[in-house]
Amino acid sequence: MPIRAKRIYEPVSEDDGYRLLIDRRWPRGVSRRRAALDGWARELAPSEELRRWYGHAPDRFDEFARRYRRELTPHRDELAALRELSRGGTLTLVFAARDSAHSNAAVLVELLTEN
Repeated sequence: MPIRAKRIYEPVSEDDGYRLLIDRRWPRGVSRRRAALDGWARELAPSEELRRWYGHAPDRFDEFARRYRRELTPHRDELAALRELSRGGTLTLVFAARDSAHSNAAVLVELLTEN
């Protein structure tokens, strides 16, 4: 089943399946009720240090992705659990960043869908 990413500010949809927030901080202006999340995986978010260094600068994205993947190395079990979860239905990784293509969610989706 698909693993996809969606901004938390987009409307919730029935085809979202399991909705998992993957940001370290709660997104501004969104109530827990409106977020309609099934889980929150703070441990899979980039570290504060990496997040500040990156600053959502697209020219730093490749290096950000490399460093973020390295940070995820100790979380193999959590990543395996997410892959298993996605086998039962859609897994939607929810995030707050404005630039979807250059977000931690984009990196995580790619990582989770690799063979």
